[in-house]
Amino acid sequence: MAQVPQTFFDALAVRTWCGLALEALGRAREEIDAINVYPVADGDTGTNLYLTVESAVAAVEAVFAGHEVGAVQVGAAGKPTLADAVRAMAHGALIGARGNSGTILAQLLRGMAQVLAADGETPHTDDSGLRLALRHAADSARHAVAHPVEGTVLTVASAAADAAGGAEGDCGTVARAAYEGARAALAATPGQLAVLERAGVVDAGGRGLVAVLAALVETFTGEAPRAVASVAGPVHGQVSRVSGGAAEAAAALDECADSPAGSETGGPAFEVIYLLEAEDAAVDRLRERLDALGDSLVVVGGDGLWNVHVHVDDAGAAVEAGVEAGRPYRIRITHFGLGDVHTTGGERPPRERAQRAVVAVVPGEGLAGLYTEAGATTVLARPGELPASGKLVDAVRRAHAREVVLLPNDADLRHTAAAAAEQARAEGIRVALIPTRSAVQGIAALAVHEPERRFDEDVVSMTSAAGATRYAEVAVAERQSWTMAGICQAGDVLGLIEGDVAVIGADVTATAEMVLDRMLAAGGELVTLVLGDEAPESIAQHLEARVRESYLAVDTVVYRGGRQGALLLIGVE
Repeated sequence: MAQVPQTFFDALAVRTWCGLALEALGRAREEIDAINVYPVADGDTGTNLYLTVESAVAAVEAVFAGHEVGAVQVGAAGKPTLADAVRAMAHGALIGARGNSGTILAQLLRGMAQVLAADGETPHTDDSGLRLALRHAADSARHAVAHPVEGTVLTVASAAADAAGGAEGDCGTVARAAYEGARAALAATPGQLAVLERAGVVDAGGRGLVAVLAALVETFTGEAPRAVASVAGPVHGQVSRVSGGAAEAAAALDECADSPAGSETGGPAFEVIYLLEAEDAAVDRLRERLDALGDSLVVVGGDGLWNVHVHVDDAGAAVEAGVEAGRPYRIRITHFGLGDVHTTGGERPPRERAQRAVVAVVPGEGLAGLYTEAGATTVLARPGELPASGKLVDAVRRAHAREVVLLPNDADLRHTAAAAAEQARAEGIRVALIPTRSAVQGIAALAVHEPERRFDEDVVSMTSAAGATRYAEVAVAERQSWTMAGICQAGDVLGLIEGDVAVIGADVTATAEMVLDRMLAAGGELVTLVLGDEAPESIAQHLEARVRESYLAVDTVVYRGGRQGALLLIGVE
């Protein structure tokens, strides 16, 4: 669906851009991972970029939520300034940056924020401000890399800024020019880096940046630009060859990510990343120290908080250098030689791993108890606060199993769950993601879960059960909106079937009955009702009686979901 275009670059445009960028990276994540052959063919650039932007989105949403709460308390309109939004975006990306490309993207966003937040009281900026922001972003990112190399995301960012600088028009025109400049530069990257040419792909980090700029175009124009090819050209065949190309490139790798051509074959054994609280002078000394220890050095940030990324053979020395400079924390070390196993500074629990576990996102405390009783490890999703991928990864680790079935139970979590699954796989855990879109589908999947079966058979059975369960919910509209069933007003009762509004009513019980009748018109054997805390006391009895009297051989089961957002969840199997 086309987005409503933003005329100026204000706080709402920042929010929209971040959301669209996260969606774009979610769609392109696997493709970008597959073409990741430089600086290290570890297949995680798409995932790292996604996690970085996910952190930025969370920070921006938190700023908007804070202003909305404040507005309710003082009775005024609540909206953050442009400076509030871009600073949150930059800070979120900084603290959540992952990998080489994610760290550079964080600096690109920080560079834009420095320009856009220069006058803290300005409600918005225009095309001139956007041009300056893109220029400063490219320059600051290049400055953050110890030894910039052409044919990488830095080249793509510079080309975007150059093209934007020559564009005349509104923000949409400038954004489209930046996108087209970046797209052209991306297509040329194989000619600048031999490792990309051998693999027949474009630069993975640059491909991610093009996706982010495409989201910027969509923010201002309401239309998404055309897709970008990841292969270098028709002579290299189809994208299915990328994985083989990556392996070949990794074996022949003779250049580092940010080192001059002709560096030593192979490369450092470890990737070290940490956040650092330190003064500017100490960081300057740290750059020199780390540059002597390894390569792919990127140090981004400022104002006392930095994100440090480097590839080294002596991980301990890299961390020690951070201790000498200030206070390092959130230390992450990846051993490239051990299949990209990520560690967090602590030892793995000594207890034996279970063979298989289920990890599920649940919308309320009541369902969390139900899932836990069934043996699942749960992640609580509070109303309006979907969990980030980091929480899902933590839950997978907490399950402490060799094999994990992941149930996101929300259509909006599909990309987040995919990123979490990819990260868990990098840690050696076998993860199967079943794309459940509602907690009732998760209940159906969990009901047929049998740990004694072969993993693939268990996943197929659970997927089939979830897919055979139609889902619906009854909720109250928060604002006036256009829907598939017409225009709803704030306070109307909405009946959503498979995610689309199908019924607009005034009474919760009557609306729920209409939804249930529509679902059972297509048949069914079991109705699952999950009641929220604010659902009418009599609704369960009324719907059970309706099923019993009107539909033969259909059973009903009722659960208490607690504070789950929706008044009622309905599942029909």
